[in-house]
Amino acid sequence: MTGPMRLAAIAGLLLIVLSGCQTADSSGVVRTNEPSKGDMTAFGDAFDGLKTVSDVEYYASDQAIAEAKNQFRAENYGNAGALFYKATQLAPNDGGAWMGLAACSDRIRRFDLSDYAYRQAFRLVGGTPEYYNNVGYSYLLRGKLQDARSNFLKAYELVPNDPTVANNLLLLSSSVKNLER
Repeated sequence: MTGPMRLAAIAGLLLIVLSGCQTADSSGVVRTNEPSKGDMTAFGDAFDGLKTVSDVEYYASDQAIAEAKNQFRAENYGNAGALFYKATQLAPNDGGAWMGLAACSDRIRRFDLSDYAYRQAFRLVGGTPEYYNNVGYSYLLRGKLQDARSNFLKAYELVPNDPTVANNLLLLSSSVKNLER
């Protein structure tokens, strides 16, 4: 191709690409980067049925968290932990995913991982009653009863009528009475 022909071909291609960037709907609003009816993807598929960013109703980590909670309720803590870990990778700023990962790690006695997850969760959600209650339970599982009591009391101060916190304090007092060596 000679210089003028190459320049004309590039200009024509650029014109085609730029004209496809904007479409106007019937209301007169110009939308950018939205496919028109009949447009094709780079792979030759039609855009029909594909969701654009504005159509997405959930975050990518939501499905992993929902399934992780189901696995946790079913006491499949390893599976739940793997799914919560996936959720933390998809949405690193999701404090709930970090709390779930920490709780699962406690149940499978991976306290190194639960400590890391609790640090991440505290950075994101702060000192909530759920946080202090879960950390207290983690210490209870480790046999660190003083640390467990301290965290349970912090949770109790924040929500004195919460049955979960009250049950954990009762469980702690039972653990102190029935201490085995």
